[in-house]
Amino acid sequence: MKSYRKELWFNVPDRRGFINITPQVRQCLRESGIAEGLILVNAMHITASVFINDDETGLHADYEAWLEQLAPHEPVSRYRHNRTGEDNGDAHLKRQVMGREVVVAVTAGDLDFGPWEQIFYGEFDGRRPKRVLVKIIGE
Repeated sequence: MKSYRKELWFNVPDRRGFINITPQVRQCLRESGIAEGLILVNAMHITASVFINDDETGLHADYEAWLEQLAPHEPVSRYRHNRTGEDNGDAHLKRQVMGREVVVAVTAGDLDFGPWEQIFYGEFDGRRPKRVLVKIIGE
């Protein structure tokens, strides 16, 4: 069995944002030479997420509005976590809802997706570099 590991770096200029990282993940798969196996893609920061869904701007706007209703950024005083001097208590909760990672089957050298599925990096406390791990195992 072969194994491949790569870190992808992102620096979202705003507090929040979504990036379709499917092309970068597919490039990793090509580099790995693995045709059958599994690929893990996970955010390596506790205020960021990796998830699978449709690449549709209305859906992304809905996510933004929904997450802000669930865990509003302001007032920052509402979160005990922010008493440490942070202002990102909401980002931790948003990450928890959106998830840490995805695992996708690799079949015939490609991501074995359903219709419309794409991989996204979700940022909830941006403005600094953060990593996403891509780990592929298989033959």
